Amino acid sequence: MSEPQSALLLRKQLAELNKNPVEGFSAGLIDDNDIYRWEVLIIGPPDTLYEGGFFKCHLYFPKEYPLRPPKMKFVTEIWHPNIDKNGDVCISILHEPGDDKFGYEKASERWLPVHTVETILISVISMLADPNDESPANVDAAKEWREMYGEFKRKVARCVRKSQEEC
Repeated sequence: MSEPQSALLLRKQLAELNKNPVEGFSAGLIDDNDIYRWEVLIIGPPDTLYEGGFFKCHLYFPKEYPLRPPKMKFVTEIWHPNIDKNGDVCISILHEPGDDKFGYEKASERWLPVHTVETILISVISMLADPNDESPANVDAAKEWREMYGEFKRKVARCVRKSQEEC
């Protein structure tokens, strides 16, 4: 039986990332026999509170990829308004395609089949640098970011130190 289109596309994207690595992250498979489960190491972006950190994440792709988005979860502890306390990433481009029933996002901001692993990770790295506190996944982190920035910075610095020890 031939491999599904989604698996072929993911293999192609993995090969491309291995051939032409992108600054800021590295990606590979959690298990060499499962193209749908990726492990990613995001390097804390320079000139942000996360600089110097090494954050391990997992990407879980549906069989319907690229028509449906993957789920992304930080395995390394991280304090951020758009990452819930379980590590699940909440960012527009990972939301199911189409109109937002709550009216917060335009369809063009949500998942589109043109997105690749590279564009997803660049968006997540950008999110680390510039949180969206209007639509937080971690309400406590968003409130702290807005109202008690010093405390927010202290918690992020602890996560960065812990990530360095785990690496």
